[in-house]
Amino acid sequence: MVLENNLGKDDIKSLVRRLAIPSMLAQFVSVLYSVVDRMYIGNIAEVGELALAGVGVCGPIVTLISSFSALIGFGGSPLLSIRMGEKDEEGARQVVANSFMMLCVISVILTIVSLCLKDALLMWFGASEVTFPYANEYITVYLLGTVFALLSGGMNQFIICQGFAKVEMKSVMIGAALNLVLDPIFIFGFHMGAAGGALATVLSQAASAAFVLAFLFGRRPPVRITFHGYSAAICKRILMLGFSPFIIIAFDNILVITLNTTLQQFGGPERGDMMVTCGTIMQSFMLMVTMPLGGITSGTQSILGYNYGARQMNRVRQAELQIVKIAVIFCTVMFVLSQVGCQLFVLLFTRNPEYIAMSVRAIRISTLMIIPLAVQYSFVDGFTGMGIAHIAISLSFWRKLLFFLFVLLLPRLYGVEAVFWTEPIIDVLAAITTSTVYATQIGKILKKRILTRNLT
Repeated sequence: MVLENNLGKDDIKSLVRRLAIPSMLAQFVSVLYSVVDRMYIGNIAEVGELALAGVGVCGPIVTLISSFSALIGFGGSPLLSIRMGEKDEEGARQVVANSFMMLCVISVILTIVSLCLKDALLMWFGASEVTFPYANEYITVYLLGTVFALLSGGMNQFIICQGFAKVEMKSVMIGAALNLVLDPIFIFGFHMGAAGGALATVLSQAASAAFVLAFLFGRRPPVRITFHGYSAAICKRILMLGFSPFIIIAFDNILVITLNTTLQQFGGPERGDMMVTCGTIMQSFMLMVTMPLGGITSGTQSILGYNYGARQMNRVRQAELQIVKIAVIFCTVMFVLSQVGCQLFVLLFTRNPEYIAMSVRAIRISTLMIIPLAVQYSFVDGFTGMGIAHIAISLSFWRKLLFFLFVLLLPRLYGVEAVFWTEPIIDVLAAITTSTVYATQIGKILKKRILTRNLT
């Protein structure tokens, strides 16, 4: 059996690059799922801007689906890496089996509950009477593919953490490429509008899920999907570790809801829908930052988890340093692009001069402090990768609380457009807090691990 990467022996610098870069590219490509949908929908003749606002309102529901994928994927994969570092083969197989089972069960429950509640949720999330029909037709189709979204996103993490970053990248690229082809066919060719964009996404996610499962049931990975060893204790451990990324993503729902409703409320009847549309375009650009950044930091968790499990603490420290460096470089590049080239990005969604000006302004403000964001992501995901869930959760809560407070406060003091200053303010504050916690706690955590036999 030939591994792409030896997590315990390969040179740390090259190992981090080999896992971080494919994972970053995979997440960058996966952004196309939402960005391409929005791009084509925004260019539907006569109703594009309104349809785009409707799809933007669907964002929290789509994010909710992703959060459950992260709950299991990001919860189980660090645990799998640690078990592999401890040479606990049976424990590793149990982690994968329980994770797969939970994803299947959760997908069924989510589909049923979401379809029953979608109408009320869409109005709560900021839809108006004008944009509701577009939001409803998009989300109804999307929810029918919940199982594909959860399996493709969640089980992909068990490919990455076994050292097969290139395989994970292929799975994402298959779905993104198919989505790119199917979107114009369904939206314009079959005149399906927003529903066509959702159908293209569902079919693309189904293709990715099929590729992921074929690999994990095959012979290449050291730890494959099995159907035995189910354990309530293991499920609980997976949920505990996955709670931090789950909260990060799930609370994004609350933040997006709050942002959309704030824009709708303070924009008023004249500008409310326009502000939501521009906010959707801004959020689409931020996905181009946060998802690849998350790919860097989550894709390298396996290095931290494996070497933490194997008590190779120098490699843990070296790996974290390299992860931060790559994350900072990426965010620096995206900062430059956001300040000098964001208008080209906005033109993909709309040709309305008023919408363009507002969206460009929103992107430039929101990305002012994304370089410190690299530190926040690196250390929080680093704690998660080592199984230190309580610290990761606390830091995640802190950032979300700051966002919520500033989104509510700033527009009341300085007007609706001031809401876009929330992101740079909290990026700085969260980075300072996270860096302080990491600097004061990491030495104690690594020392404690050396003195204990096994993780519980």
